[in-house]
Amino acid sequence: RWPSLLKYYSHTDGVSWLEEYKARHNAGLEAQRIVASFSKRFFSEHVPCDGFSDIETLGCPSHFFEDELMCILNMEGRKGLTWKYYAKKILYFLRQQNILKNLKEYLQRPTDRQSFLEGAVLIDQYCNPLSDICLKSVQAQVDDITDKVRKVLRTKNPRHPSLASKAGEVLIPEVELQRQVLDAMNCVLYEQLKYKGNELDYYNSLNSYIHQVLIRRTGIPISLSVLYLTIARQLGVKLEPVNFPSHFLLRWCQGKEGSTDIFDYTYIDAFGKGKQLTVKECEYLIGHHVTEEFYGVVTSKEVLQRMVGNLLNLGKRESTDQSYQLLRDSLDLYLAMYPDNVQHLMLQARLYFHLGIWPEKVLDILQHIQALDPSQHGAVGYLVQHTLEHIERRKEEVGPEVKHRSDEKHKEVCFSIGLIMKHKRYGYNCVIYGWDPACMMGHEWIRNMNVHSLPHGPHQPFYNVLVEDGSCRYAAQENLEYNSEPREIPHPDIGRYFSEFTGIHYLANTELEIRYPEDLELTRATVQKIYNSGKE
Repeated sequence: RWPSLLKYYSHTDGVSWLEEYKARHNAGLEAQRIVASFSKRFFSEHVPCDGFSDIETLGCPSHFFEDELMCILNMEGRKGLTWKYYAKKILYFLRQQNILKNLKEYLQRPTDRQSFLEGAVLIDQYCNPLSDICLKSVQAQVDDITDKVRKVLRTKNPRHPSLASKAGEVLIPEVELQRQVLDAMNCVLYEQLKYKGNELDYYNSLNSYIHQVLIRRTGIPISLSVLYLTIARQLGVKLEPVNFPSHFLLRWCQGKEGSTDIFDYTYIDAFGKGKQLTVKECEYLIGHHVTEEFYGVVTSKEVLQRMVGNLLNLGKRESTDQSYQLLRDSLDLYLAMYPDNVQHLMLQARLYFHLGIWPEKVLDILQHIQALDPSQHGAVGYLVQHTLEHIERRKEEVGPEVKHRSDEKHKEVCFSIGLIMKHKRYGYNCVIYGWDPACMMGHEWIRNMNVHSLPHGPHQPFYNVLVEDGSCRYAAQENLEYNSEPREIPHPDIGRYFSEFTGIHYLANTELEIRYPEDLELTRATVQKIYNSGKE
């Protein structure tokens, strides 16, 4: 019934299968109950952090609960979209909580037990909690590359100490033998496997995820350096990470071990095919002189800080992701490492405030900032005031606004919920999930979007649409037309509003249908009319 659970059992265990079946069955019922409740509770807002409180106190094994969520996500066909939408959110939350726990445990270990590769995997897992990423699998791929390096090394020096069965446990002292390892690594990584720095698409977040670096064989300086350093250490060569500005590097000691003289080291550019650089060449690489402190070795925590910092900057740049998921995830990671960093706490508070979500969480963050740095009272006070106003407005909400098509004021509305449309001017495909009898945006938006240049201006129906590129837009009726070749719209929020794709239109879920009770019949009639005219 549930083959994916087999990994949790061993053949030698004395298991009561009836009891296990009952536990899994009950966990499934509990998961279905919670998923079903989410649409009603959180349709009109993002799921707040305290929305998962009943999941944190589960009365069943978490792996059984997760397995049921995976069963929901893997349901075949185009039905159950709303269930899949909320199952995904719950699974995202559960896995991130576990990964965060593992990260905090990792950071509490002594530094000599903090593997750079494991740290990179934890960041990767947190930002991609629904992907199947595990340290064991990543390590196996790195081991495979290491074995390829050994084969090349064997052809050059059959007696090389790195070929011994316990190589890696003991560092190779001779510089010339170390050089042979690095030459073999460069041959395998850059000549045989064609790894390279991603210069063409440098600001793609995939470059920062170690499992993607291994799949795509490309990355940025820091992710390629983690891979390079890990392989070298497995072969007995101690390389160290250098937090060089604008371009992460590794250093290789040529003098006395532990030397503080920066000229006793050769610097390695994993992004530049393993090129070995002098101090002067490092400066040429970035185009300016830097002080000696930037050539020093950094800890695994500082490496993770830089990796997360890169993701934070990418999250700030992302314009199409209106949920700012990458920015939120990278802020979580940064604050897990540095929980009292006022700058990032303020960024997190502003982000949640901007998105209009989790006002209670915003107040908690602001209180923490005020305790850490009283000089922030101006910014904190402003956000506290407006957050409290938001909470009060939410208390005054009496329920969803219901729009009846039979109302006289809605007689000009031509299109209905669930129809697949095409934008006449920009050509994008979209699905309607809401409408207004006239433009309801403010004067500034109307002016910026040049709405007055339209023949009917703002005095015509406007539609909320989910667009195939993942964005949400507000389109004028005169700019939309029926899509003669309707297809699914791959938008992350599609399940928030719709329960099923019929192949030609979407069916509103219960919560959306409450708000537009007369639209479903019109959608069906419209689709039938389009279909009949197409046949003719």
